[in-house]
Amino acid sequence: MAAWQPRTVRRFINGFPTSARTALVQTDIGPGYLKAMGGPEGPHTLAAEVVATQLAAWFELATFDWSILRVDELDEIPFLDRDGNQTGQAEPGPAFITRAEAGFSWSGGERQLRRLANPEHISRLIVFDTWTLNCDRHAPANARTGQMRKPNRDNVFLSEEAPAGQFLLKAMDHTHCFTCGREWTRRLSNVDTIQDDRIYGRFPEFTPFLQREIVMQAAADLATMTAETAWQMVHRIPTEWDVSSNVQTKLVELIVGRAAFVANTIESRLWRQGQLFRGDEVGDPS
Repeated sequence: MAAWQPRTVRRFINGFPTSARTALVQTDIGPGYLKAMGGPEGPHTLAAEVVATQLAAWFELATFDWSILRVDELDEIPFLDRDGNQTGQAEPGPAFITRAEAGFSWSGGERQLRRLANPEHISRLIVFDTWTLNCDRHAPANARTGQMRKPNRDNVFLSEEAPAGQFLLKAMDHTHCFTCGREWTRRLSNVDTIQDDRIYGRFPEFTPFLQREIVMQAAADLATMTAETAWQMVHRIPTEWDVSSNVQTKLVELIVGRAAFVANTIESRLWRQGQLFRGDEVGDPS
């Protein structure tokens, strides 16, 4: 378990009209962003947060400090819409919470990316999003309709907990990993999903920062993912979030099978023409 482990919610500070109805709360050890049961997309999005946040840390991406915090009926944490109206409230039970950090969402500009203390994480984040099928940063076109989801730069966080004058790129908000926010079923690990050959998380502005050597190392790391490691993460899902043992098994199959598939294919999909000259090692994937 992470070192940051709040025990209680002291008070509600603010609510946000996100799909998970995120709330900023004050805990016994400081402020945090809480995603509780009762949201419109169901508890499987919370399970996605728990599993994918652990996968991101295993993959050597910078992540927020996080924990599972129990909410009770006395906390009265409201869900708010875009107009600030209450549309429900958090249900009692385990909730996912991350420690609030100084920082801000990426504006989309290149200048901010050039100030990163960890620019190699841009390449790793694209590989990670492709591995976990994360449609909630920069999704590829729909395989059937060709339509694109609007890119979500709010999910690219630039932490100010970094050396002076720099930012730290952090992987955040994983509710839409694996199924794009849909309920998990035993179809999680079907072959079409495991072999989805589209690239996720590739903002056009990321292209100049792509490093082939980093992608190759990330692929080598993916190839070491095992069922045992995945199970250790999946077992952290609280029983109240209604992920059956059969679905957990399918999730592990998806994580491991997709890791192997992406490890074997990501380099050729990012650089489809092959490395023709030395300058192709950084940026400019087709």
